[in-house]
Amino acid sequence: MLHDILILLVGLVLGAVIGFFASRAFMKNYLKKNPPINEDMIKALMMQMGRKPNQKQINQMMKAMEKYQ
Repeated sequence: MLHDILILLVGLVLGAVIGFFASRAFMKNYLKKNPPINEDMIKALMMQMGRKPNQKQINQMMKAMEKYQ
């Protein structure tokens, strides 16, 4: 009885750990292929704020976005 409960708990913990790392790897891969923001979006955003961005500013913002992914 105690042996069965212990096996069940170990299985649940292992499943949760494996599931966490598998979903984390999947999401990292998905975000790398489909980034949530690109240069055109940054340019449009800055133009809506009344600024005419140059390429250097766009590159700086892209690096900042990649840092937090």
